[in-house]
Parts: sequence; structure tokens; C-alpha cells
Amino acid sequence: MEKVRIGVIGVGGMGYAHCKSVKLIENAELTCVSDVDENVAKERGEEFGVKYFTDYKDLIKSGLCDAVIVATPHWFHPEISIFAFENGLHVLSEKPIAVKVSDADKMIEAAKKSGKVFSIMFQRRTEPVFKKAIEIVKSGKIGEIQKAVCIDPWYRTQAYYDSGIWRATWVGEGGGVIINQAPHTIDLFTQLAGLPKKIEAKTRAKLHDIEVEDEVSAFLEYENGAWGWYYTSTCEPVGPFHLEITGDKGKLIIRGSTLTFYSFEYPISEFTKKAPDMWASLKYTEEKIEITSNVETGHIVIIKNFVRAILYGEELIVKGEEGLNSVEFLNACILSGKKEKPVELPVNRKEYDELMEELKKSSKPKKVVRVQRITDPNIAKKI
Repeated sequence: MEKVRIGVIGVGGMGYAHCKSVKLIENAELTCVSDVDENVAKERGEEFGVKYFTDYKDLIKSGLCDAVIVATPHWFHPEISIFAFENGLHVLSEKPIAVKVSDADKMIEAAKKSGKVFSIMFQRRTEPVFKKAIEIVKSGKIGEIQKAVCIDPWYRTQAYYDSGIWRATWVGEGGGVIINQAPHTIDLFTQLAGLPKKIEAKTRAKLHDIEVEDEVSAFLEYENGAWGWYYTSTCEPVGPFHLEITGDKGKLIIRGSTLTFYSFEYPISEFTKKAPDMWASLKYTEEKIEITSNVETGHIVIIKNFVRAILYGEELIVKGEEGLNSVEFLNACILSGKKEKPVELPVNRKEYDELMEELKKSSKPKKVVRVQRITDPNIAKKI
């Protein structure tokens, strides 16, 4: 195989951007597209000069592709991916891999059984600031983690939520900000700090007229006794993003696109117990880490890596099974917020499935929607 033939499933929004990216990759070929909206499917098919389908099963069974990129609403990621694996195709899924941990489990199992390449579109892992932060944590320079904080502000208008009947509903999306905007950051947060053992969260629709949450605040407890705090919302027009990991030997802070590392002269645990002076202060060295900016990042890097993994066995930037961490985290936040109780991780699959069924039954159809299937212009202009 000299080129990987790729079909994109769901081409009204992000999938459209992925089609453009595939066309730019030398050892990949866009061969087909699929969308439940026949007008959209036809338009994209004609634009890219490829066959189009309205049923993803027909695309998968067409023999036109070796791999698929799944860019549909969240609920459909597992069923489409599992069907693709069962029919011998490689899969690159948009985030999150599933709405529920139980479905994520099935998806990962299907990938393992098929032996095919499985990756997730967590493109922020390609950003130099996060690659460097992960490198610092893995090096042991921070030491055992003592505190983890993530503040992830987003902004969305009511028009955004009204742009599709599936958006911001339990039936269509399975959650709000934490399942739509936040998974990328949750992925990075759990890469750096690991998964907590317990989450106690509050969730609410603070500003928007939606049935799911637009704000989440969560207290975190880790296996080693460390504490943490996580916050996200679509109610803040001003950032920046803030992530802070404090260890026994150092601290790193990511604020926006800058990374600062503080190296302690002695481990906190040692200095605190042995310092003889009652007013002693632990000295530290502050280092603003130089971040390389002239490197390729984003969706196209993940797609290129996916293609090279298929062709040459290149190590994946994001392994499919790693997509489970973000689903565990966001499911725990929703479950805790709705049940008003702390939730242990891993999340109880049965309890979460039952909660989702209750919430879906209470979900109400939108009465007024101005349909807009437009790729985020901040992403589109980078392609």
C-alpha cells in the first residue's frame, strides 16, 4: 500500500475541515464522504470529486477506503467505529470517543480484536507547550504530584447552541461544555496529573437556555492524597487557559501559550520537616521555558501520524485506548453533579448508563433552531 484511502463520515462541520487536511497529505487519498444530510453529502462529494453516501455503513462496505475519520455527533462515534473495525478498517475518531464509558470500553475492545490502527483527534497534544510540559512531568523533575489545577474558559453564544437540534441536548450530545469543548483539555490534564480517584462536582446551565451544563466546577482527590480543582464553562469571553501542576520537587504553570517551571532547592516534604528556622522559606528557581513556534501542529499532524502508523507502524501520538481517560473524567463530573455526591473512578458503568437513560427521557426537542453547519473559523483558517 503506497497511499491510505480515507473516507470521512460526517462532513457538515469538523469533518469538512478533515477532508481538506487529507487532501494536503502526500501519502493519503480522500476517496469518499458520508453525511446523513444528502445535500451536504452531495455538495462535499462534488467539491472533492469523490463518491458520497448518506449511510455510513454503505461507505464502510464500499471497498473504497482503508480507513475512516469519524466526525459525527458524539453518540455515533462508538457504533460507527465498531462497525468499521468489524469490516477491517482503521479508525481515527473525533473526541470524545464516546458519551459513556461503557460504550468507550466496547470501542476499545473492538479495536483490539480487529488489530487495526485506532487513534483519537486530540490535536492539542501536538502543541509544543503541552509536549514540553508532558516531557517535564515524565522526567521526574516535578516529583510526586501534590496539587493539580485546571481552569479552562470557553465562550459560546446562544446562537451556537441553537445551530443544530442535536446540540446541548442529552439525546443529541450527552452533555454540554464538558463533553464538547473540554475533552481536549481534560486529555492534557489527565496526561500530566493522571486520573483522580474521586471527583465531587457541581454542574449547571448558568447563562444559556440549554438542558445540559454550560459550567462545571469539580474538587479532585488523587490516589496519593493530592488534591485538585477543575473548572470549565462556555460563559467567559476572556481567558486565558490556566493549568498548574505542583509536585514535591517543582511546579509547572501553563498560562495561555506560555510555560513556566519552578524548581525547588529541596523537596517540599524534606524541607518542611527539617528546616530549623521558624520563618524559613523554600528557595526556588524560576525558568520560563522557550517554546518552539515554527513547528506544524493541529489536526493535520494527527491525520499524518495516523496514516504513517498504518503504512509504516509509526507510534501513534494518541493511542485509541487513551481516549478512555477523558470519558472517565467527564462522566464522573456529570454523574457527581446530577447525583450531588462524590464519585469514585473508574465510573460505575451501570449507574452511568442508567443516569443517561433518565436524562435522555427528559430531553425535549428544540422548538426554534437556526441550523448552521459551519466549521469553527479559527480552525478553518489554519488549513
